[in-house]
Amino acid sequence: MSWGTELWDQFDNLEKHTQWGIDILEKYIKFVKERTEIELSYAKQLRNLAKKYQPKKNSKEEEEYRYTACKAFLSTLNEMNDYAGQHEVISENMTSNITVELARYVQELKQERKSYFHDGRKAQQHIEICWKQLESSKRRFERDCKEADRAQQYFEKMDADINVTKADVEKARQQAQVRHQMAEDSKADYSSILQKFNHEQHEYYHTHIPNIFQKIQEMEERRIVRIGDSMKTYAEVDRQVIPIIGKCLDEIVKAAESIDQKNDSQLVIEAYKSGFEPPGDIEFEDYTQPMKRTVSDNSLSNSRGEGKPELKFGGKSKGKLWPFIKKNKPPPPPPASASPSAVPNGPQSPKQQKEPLSHRFNEFMTSKPKIHCFRSLKRGGATPEDFSNLPPEQRRKKLQQKVDELNKEIQKEMDQRDAITKMKDVYLKNPQMGDPASLDHKLTEVSQNIEKLRLESQKFEAWLAEVEGRLPARSEQARRQSGMFDAQNPATVNNCAQDRESSPDGSYTEEQSQEGEGKVLATDFDDEFDEEEPLPAIGTCKALYTFEGQNEGTISVVEGETLYVIEEDKGDGWTRIRRNEDEEGYVPTSYVEVYLDKNAKGAKTYI
Repeated sequence: MSWGTELWDQFDNLEKHTQWGIDILEKYIKFVKERTEIELSYAKQLRNLAKKYQPKKNSKEEEEYRYTACKAFLSTLNEMNDYAGQHEVISENMTSNITVELARYVQELKQERKSYFHDGRKAQQHIEICWKQLESSKRRFERDCKEADRAQQYFEKMDADINVTKADVEKARQQAQVRHQMAEDSKADYSSILQKFNHEQHEYYHTHIPNIFQKIQEMEERRIVRIGDSMKTYAEVDRQVIPIIGKCLDEIVKAAESIDQKNDSQLVIEAYKSGFEPPGDIEFEDYTQPMKRTVSDNSLSNSRGEGKPELKFGGKSKGKLWPFIKKNKPPPPPPASASPSAVPNGPQSPKQQKEPLSHRFNEFMTSKPKIHCFRSLKRGGATPEDFSNLPPEQRRKKLQQKVDELNKEIQKEMDQRDAITKMKDVYLKNPQMGDPASLDHKLTEVSQNIEKLRLESQKFEAWLAEVEGRLPARSEQARRQSGMFDAQNPATVNNCAQDRESSPDGSYTEEQSQEGEGKVLATDFDDEFDEEEPLPAIGTCKALYTFEGQNEGTISVVEGETLYVIEEDKGDGWTRIRRNEDEEGYVPTSYVEVYLDKNAKGAKTYI
């Protein structure tokens, strides 16, 4: 089936149809272009999403990625980056293989179509001219024939009229002959032009137009094939990245299968294990002993004469007359949570009241490890050098980590010393290469650094040995080794020592005595008879930042919250505040803006 034979009279419709085909091609190009933009946008959004959930460097999130579940999530984020990259590949390939190629082809197609229809219009114009010539010769032939007929009739009329001269008749005859000759000439011309037109018309409808329409048909079929190939390419571009996307998804599945819940549980143990032993049985406190005394024994004189009253608190006795002597409790330091070994010696809160034994036992079990030397903690969470603020197990891990770091630094300095020594030997053998004496200062400096690092390492090893139980207590050698640090930080050491003396911390006190335990137990018993009044408010404060009080004795505050100040900062970086009658505790002074009353020291304090 050929357009030239079947559509010989549909020139205008073919022109419209081919233009519609080009429009369809341009529409498909636009579709692919918008698809590439979607792929790029999707890839960008995927990359931003993966970047958003990546752990921030030097943050707490990096520590969380020790767990296998977090590692699997990190692998998923990395695979999503590769996944996004494949969508970028789709966009690039579609742009280069479809959009650019088809845009170039459309320009060529427009030029080809234009040339074909230009040739068709030229053929139309030529046949129209031939037709006009034929019509003109036909009309001329018709006119000449009519003129010849009229001339003949006039001659015949003149010839029949006896009144007309012979000359006039001859003239009419000659005129009739001329007209007949002109008619014959017009006839011959008309016949020639007619034959020519018929030939041109045959060529037009059977040669020129079929050839032009055949080329237009081939052009249109190539366009259809080309758009079909582009659609195949469109699918293949997607298909090519499917294996890689499949690998990304397989890696995500593999990462998910690598999650080890047992390993994560063990990491939780290593991260939070305190090393304390569970609490033992609580001894029976016999309150019937005072009731067994006789009336004469209850007298003050007899009690004084016979000696100390026997008040049994866990087998310990207290050497003071507790019913008659008013205790003078010092304000407690910023409390830390009680540890199992510190319960007998823990400091008492001013508001603490006797509660049911089961409730106190629950508090005892759920409390957090005490922070030793709490008042020495400054803004920024500074910790003691020996990590004594941590539970034993966590302290052991920190000390071990510190020892490993120091050993690495020592090895690095030793390698540097060896390198300088070798260079000095080279200079000694070849003086022209350098002065050996110029290296003496550097060598001395490196040796001093090594010695300092070794002393530091020995100090931490001694603390580590103490924690691990190889040493019962800090040896004199370890004390001497840590003397350098103690001299640099006298305030911290004094505060620690003062805290140990005023409110012994059972978890970390090196020397505990039965007498100390008896004192604290007796003080605990005195609380039934001697409740302290709440401290009066000396001003107000506004929280500048949110603080989460995770240790016993601290209190959580929210940014912008207003509270009462009941004890100023005494130089230890902590301020004691109260929210209501039942909620009070310590917060870092730097986290609040304090407004003292006029009769207090200083009307306004900024720290």
